[in-house]
Amino acid sequence: MKQQRGGTFLGFVLGLVVGLGAALTVAVYVTKVPVPFLDKGANRPADQDAAEQEKNKNWDPNAPLYGKNPARPASAEQVEAAASAAPSAVPEAAKPELKPAVTGDPLGDLVNAKAAAAKGAASAQAAADQFVYFVQVGAYRTPEDAESQRAKLSLAGIETKTSEREQAGRTVYRVRMGPFDQRDDADDAKVRLEAAGQDAALVRVAR
Repeated sequence: MKQQRGGTFLGFVLGLVVGLGAALTVAVYVTKVPVPFLDKGANRPADQDAAEQEKNKNWDPNAPLYGKNPARPASAEQVEAAASAAPSAVPEAAKPELKPAVTGDPLGDLVNAKAAAAKGAASAQAAADQFVYFVQVGAYRTPEDAESQRAKLSLAGIETKTSEREQAGRTVYRVRMGPFDQRDDADDAKVRLEAAGQDAALVRVAR
Protein backbone atom coordinates (compact mmCIF):
# COMPACT_ATOMS: atom_id res chain seq x y z
CA MET A 1 0.00 0.00 0.00
CA LYS A 2 2.81 2.41 0.88
CA GLN A 3 4.62 1.42 -2.32
CA GLN A 4 1.55 2.32 -4.41
CA ARG A 5 1.22 5.73 -2.77
CA GLY A 6 4.93 6.45 -3.34
CA GLY A 7 4.61 5.58 -7.03
CA THR A 8 1.58 7.82 -7.47
CA PHE A 9 3.29 10.79 -5.83
CA LEU A 10 6.41 10.29 -7.92
CA GLY A 11 4.33 10.16 -11.09
CA PHE A 12 2.57 13.38 -10.11
CA VAL A 13 5.87 15.17 -9.52
CA LEU A 14 7.30 13.94 -12.82
CA GLY A 15 4.17 15.11 -14.67
CA LEU A 16 4.39 18.51 -13.04
CA VAL A 17 8.07 18.86 -13.99
CA VAL A 18 7.36 17.84 -17.58
CA GLY A 19 4.44 20.30 -17.79
CA LEU A 20 6.53 23.16 -16.46
CA GLY A 21 9.30 22.32 -18.94
CA ALA A 22 6.84 22.31 -21.84
CA ALA A 23 5.36 25.64 -20.69
CA LEU A 24 8.85 27.12 -20.43
CA THR A 25 9.75 25.90 -23.92
CA VAL A 26 6.59 27.47 -25.39
CA ALA A 27 7.27 30.75 -23.60
CA VAL A 28 10.84 30.89 -24.93
CA TYR A 29 9.62 30.10 -28.47
CA VAL A 30 6.99 32.83 -28.37
CA THR A 31 9.45 35.48 -27.22
CA LYS A 32 12.15 34.56 -29.75
CA VAL A 33 10.08 34.01 -32.91
CA PRO A 34 8.71 37.25 -34.52
CA VAL A 35 4.96 37.53 -34.64
CA PRO A 36 3.55 38.42 -38.12
CA PHE A 37 2.01 41.94 -38.53
CA LEU A 38 3.42 42.99 -35.14
CA ASP A 39 7.19 42.65 -35.13
CA LYS A 40 7.40 43.74 -38.77
CA GLY A 41 6.44 47.35 -37.91
CA ALA A 42 8.39 47.40 -34.63
CA ASN A 43 11.76 46.73 -36.30
CA ARG A 44 11.37 49.26 -39.21
CA PRO A 45 14.02 52.03 -39.44
CA ALA A 46 13.06 55.66 -38.95
CA ASP A 47 13.98 56.71 -42.52
CA GLN A 48 11.66 54.07 -43.95
CA ASP A 49 8.81 55.42 -41.81
CA ALA A 50 9.54 58.96 -43.03
CA ALA A 51 9.51 57.81 -46.67
CA GLU A 52 6.22 56.03 -46.13
CA GLN A 53 4.66 59.14 -44.57
CA GLU A 54 5.84 61.34 -47.47
CA LYS A 55 4.40 58.85 -49.96
CA ASN A 56 1.04 58.81 -48.19
CA LYS A 57 0.97 62.60 -47.81
CA ASN A 58 -0.38 63.22 -51.34
CA TRP A 59 -2.28 59.97 -51.60
CA ASP A 60 -5.67 60.45 -53.22
CA PRO A 61 -8.25 57.76 -52.48
CA ASN A 62 -10.18 58.80 -55.60
CA ALA A 63 -7.24 58.30 -57.98
CA PRO A 64 -8.73 55.14 -59.60
CA LEU A 65 -11.81 57.17 -60.59
CA TYR A 66 -9.85 59.60 -62.79
CA GLY A 67 -9.18 57.09 -65.58
CA LYS A 68 -5.96 56.54 -67.50
CA ASN A 69 -4.96 60.21 -67.54
CA PRO A 70 -6.09 61.44 -64.14
CA ALA A 71 -7.00 65.09 -63.70
CA ARG A 72 -6.58 65.60 -60.00
CA PRO A 73 -8.56 68.29 -58.23
CA ALA A 74 -6.55 71.30 -57.20
CA SER A 75 -5.13 71.36 -53.71
CA ALA A 76 -6.01 74.05 -51.17
CA GLU A 77 -2.69 75.83 -51.84
CA GLN A 78 -3.31 75.84 -55.60
CA VAL A 79 -6.85 77.16 -55.15
CA GLU A 80 -5.62 79.98 -52.91
CA ALA A 81 -2.82 80.91 -55.36
CA ALA A 82 -5.28 80.98 -58.26
CA ALA A 83 -7.69 83.15 -56.27
CA SER A 84 -4.95 85.66 -55.44
CA ALA A 85 -3.85 85.87 -59.08
CA ALA A 86 -7.39 86.11 -60.46
CA PRO A 87 -7.95 89.88 -59.91
CA SER A 88 -4.98 90.82 -62.09
CA ALA A 89 -5.83 88.28 -64.78
CA VAL A 90 -9.52 89.07 -65.15
CA PRO A 91 -9.19 92.67 -66.44
CA GLU A 92 -6.68 91.57 -69.09
CA ALA A 93 -9.00 88.84 -70.35
CA ALA A 94 -12.04 91.08 -70.13
CA LYS A 95 -10.58 93.86 -72.29
CA PRO A 96 -12.81 94.30 -75.33
CA GLU A 97 -11.21 93.95 -78.71
CA LEU A 98 -10.90 97.31 -80.41
CA LYS A 99 -12.31 97.19 -83.91
CA PRO A 100 -12.51 99.98 -86.46
CA ALA A 101 -15.88 101.66 -86.64
CA VAL A 102 -17.79 100.47 -89.68
CA THR A 103 -21.09 101.97 -90.68
CA GLY A 104 -23.68 100.74 -93.09
CA ASP A 105 -22.99 103.61 -95.52
CA PRO A 106 -19.47 103.33 -97.01
CA LEU A 107 -20.19 106.02 -99.60
CA GLY A 108 -21.32 108.40 -96.88
CA ASP A 109 -18.14 107.65 -94.91
CA LEU A 110 -16.03 108.50 -97.97
CA VAL A 111 -17.88 111.77 -98.51
CA ASN A 112 -17.47 112.72 -94.85
CA ALA A 113 -13.75 111.92 -94.96
CA LYS A 114 -13.26 114.10 -98.03
CA ALA A 115 -15.26 116.89 -96.44
CA ALA A 116 -13.12 116.73 -93.32
CA ALA A 117 -9.93 116.82 -95.41
CA ALA A 118 -11.23 119.79 -97.38
CA LYS A 119 -12.17 121.56 -94.17
CA GLY A 120 -8.69 121.02 -92.77
CA ALA A 121 -7.10 122.33 -95.96
CA ALA A 122 -9.40 125.36 -95.90
CA SER A 123 -8.45 126.05 -92.29
CA ALA A 124 -4.77 125.87 -93.15
CA GLN A 125 -5.30 128.15 -96.14
CA ALA A 126 -7.21 130.63 -94.00
CA ALA A 127 -4.39 130.69 -91.48
CA ALA A 128 -1.89 131.29 -94.30
CA ASP A 129 -4.03 134.07 -95.78
CA GLN A 130 -3.60 136.08 -92.59
CA PHE A 131 0.03 136.89 -93.53
CA VAL A 132 2.10 138.17 -96.42
CA TYR A 133 5.81 137.46 -96.87
CA PHE A 134 8.84 139.56 -97.80
CA VAL A 135 12.46 138.69 -98.44
CA GLN A 136 14.63 141.43 -96.97
CA VAL A 137 18.10 142.04 -98.36
CA GLY A 138 19.17 144.76 -95.94
CA ALA A 139 18.26 147.85 -93.88
CA TYR A 140 20.22 151.11 -94.31
CA ARG A 141 20.54 154.41 -92.51
CA THR A 142 20.21 156.62 -95.62
CA PRO A 143 17.94 156.34 -98.62
CA GLU A 144 20.96 156.68 -100.90
CA ASP A 145 22.51 153.45 -99.55
CA ALA A 146 19.22 151.63 -99.94
CA GLU A 147 18.78 152.86 -103.53
CA SER A 148 22.34 151.87 -104.40
CA GLN A 149 21.70 148.32 -103.20
CA ARG A 150 18.41 148.14 -105.14
CA ALA A 151 20.22 149.22 -108.34
CA LYS A 152 22.90 146.57 -107.96
CA LEU A 153 20.26 143.86 -107.56
CA SER A 154 18.35 145.21 -110.56
CA LEU A 155 21.48 144.85 -112.72
CA ALA A 156 21.65 141.22 -111.54
CA GLY A 157 18.08 140.64 -112.68
CA ILE A 158 16.56 140.74 -109.19
CA GLU A 159 13.76 143.22 -108.72
CA THR A 160 13.45 144.77 -105.24
CA LYS A 161 11.71 147.72 -103.60
CA THR A 162 12.79 150.21 -100.97
CA SER A 163 10.67 151.26 -98.01
CA GLU A 164 11.24 153.24 -94.86
CA ARG A 165 10.28 152.45 -91.30
CA GLU A 166 10.74 153.93 -87.84
CA GLN A 167 12.86 151.61 -85.72
CA ALA A 168 14.18 152.36 -82.22
CA GLY A 169 13.57 156.08 -82.71
CA ARG A 170 15.38 156.16 -86.05
CA THR A 171 14.27 155.89 -89.66
CA VAL A 172 15.71 152.94 -91.55
CA TYR A 173 15.44 152.20 -95.26
CA ARG A 174 14.81 148.60 -96.22
CA VAL A 175 15.45 146.76 -99.47
CA ARG A 176 12.98 143.92 -99.96
CA MET A 177 11.46 141.51 -102.46
CA GLY A 178 7.73 141.03 -102.26
CA PRO A 179 5.13 140.93 -100.99
CA PHE A 180 4.35 137.22 -101.56
CA ASP A 181 1.01 135.69 -100.71
CA GLN A 182 2.52 132.19 -100.45
CA ARG A 183 5.47 131.30 -98.30
CA ASP A 184 6.77 128.91 -100.95
CA ASP A 185 7.16 131.84 -103.35
CA ALA A 186 9.04 133.80 -100.69
CA ASP A 187 11.34 130.83 -100.06
CA ASP A 188 12.15 130.60 -103.77
CA ALA A 189 13.04 134.30 -103.85
CA LYS A 190 15.29 133.87 -100.83
CA VAL A 191 17.11 131.02 -102.56
CA ARG A 192 17.68 133.26 -105.64
CA LEU A 193 19.19 136.03 -103.49
CA GLU A 194 21.50 133.64 -101.64
CA ALA A 195 22.61 132.14 -104.96
CA ALA A 196 23.56 135.66 -106.02
CA GLY A 197 25.74 136.03 -102.94
CA GLN A 198 23.32 138.18 -100.96
CA ASP A 199 22.34 137.64 -97.34
CA ALA A 200 18.53 137.46 -97.11
CA ALA A 201 15.94 137.00 -94.38
CA LEU A 202 12.32 135.87 -94.60
CA VAL A 203 9.88 138.32 -93.00
CA ARG A 204 6.24 137.53 -92.25
CA VAL A 205 3.82 140.45 -91.88
CA ALA A 206 0.17 140.31 -90.84
CA ARG A 207 -2.30 141.59 -93.42
